[in-house]
Amino acid sequence: MIQKDFDGQSLERVLKKTIEAIENSKKQIFEITENSRADKEKLLQKLELLNIETKKVIDEVDHLEEKYRRARMNLAHVSRNFKKFTEEDIQRAYEEANELQVRLYITREREGNLKARRNELQLSLRNIEFMIERAEVLMTQIGVVFDYLSGDLFKVSEVIESAQYRQLYGLKIIQAQEEERKRVAREIHDGPAQSMANVVLRTEIAERFLHHQQMDQAMQELRDLKDMVRQSLADVRKIIFDLRPMALDDLGLFPTLRKYTQELAARENFNLELKLTGRERRLPSMMEVAIFRLIQEALNNVVKHANASNVSVHVDLQDNLIKVMVKDDGVGFSEDRLNRERDHFGLMGMKERVQLLEGKMDIQSEKNKGTTVTFVIQIKEGEEKTNELKK
Repeated sequence: MIQKDFDGQSLERVLKKTIEAIENSKKQIFEITENSRADKEKLLQKLELLNIETKKVIDEVDHLEEKYRRARMNLAHVSRNFKKFTEEDIQRAYEEANELQVRLYITREREGNLKARRNELQLSLRNIEFMIERAEVLMTQIGVVFDYLSGDLFKVSEVIESAQYRQLYGLKIIQAQEEERKRVAREIHDGPAQSMANVVLRTEIAERFLHHQQMDQAMQELRDLKDMVRQSLADVRKIIFDLRPMALDDLGLFPTLRKYTQELAARENFNLELKLTGRERRLPSMMEVAIFRLIQEALNNVVKHANASNVSVHVDLQDNLIKVMVKDDGVGFSEDRLNRERDHFGLMGMKERVQLLEGKMDIQSEKNKGTTVTFVIQIKEGEEKTNELKK
């Protein structure tokens, strides 16, 4: 449902700002991704140098362990054979073993630090790779959204315009309904209601004549009263027919058109020719109503605006479509006026009805040379069969 405060331009501005924000976010994510790739390269370089250094330290630890093992073996040998070695030899063997032990301890600690740093670099590298992967996925998703919104923004505008058009058309329909109610009320007031008031008055007059034994005058009043009731009945039937022709439900489109065009030609005093071609058959009920209303609206336009002497209605019913052409020799109008008439409910309502029936409508008119209204509507086979089954 369209709200009264619906603002299509504001919605379009919001969409454009959203697209701008998405584009900026896409650029920022791209920059973050590129910076992360650069950091990854730096980490890889550091990790490569660190691996080289770690390997050297590990080799150095292995070398020191071998030297320390030999130094301890030498110290043990000297200690067991202290009679063969001097005190200086024992002191030198002890100092050599002690020095190698300290160097081995320091080198092992250095190896542990290098391995810990290498693990930290590897963890940081995995985190950066994961972040790059997520950023690439996010950038792809944002790119899809951006392309979709920016590529289909004109469709959004069309939807907004369509919504505004539907709102306008809805208001026009309500206006037309109110105008139709006013017309029916006016016809009842000016026709049957006035006649009924006159019937009451003439009945009272006839009653007075009868009361005074004036039989001739009373009989005349009763005859006039009968004519008035007959005319009122005709007016009521006309109003009912205009609202919903009963013959349309009972007999179908074509008999109803024959009756309607005959009565219209007699009432409006112009030459009206109805031509029906094709295999005459029943159509889906709602389609018959819609087509009848379209022809009725076209003929009403002729009556109101054309000032025509000759009017023709040609209905061609084919297997899968119905084609209707309403032509008059009236005043017509120029193409500029035709464009202006599109803003009026008459033609706009007819076109909308044709579109709802998935048909096409064409209006050709030339000033002082008449107007031709043509519309073609497809007949769906399934609907027609369903209608025949119902019969």
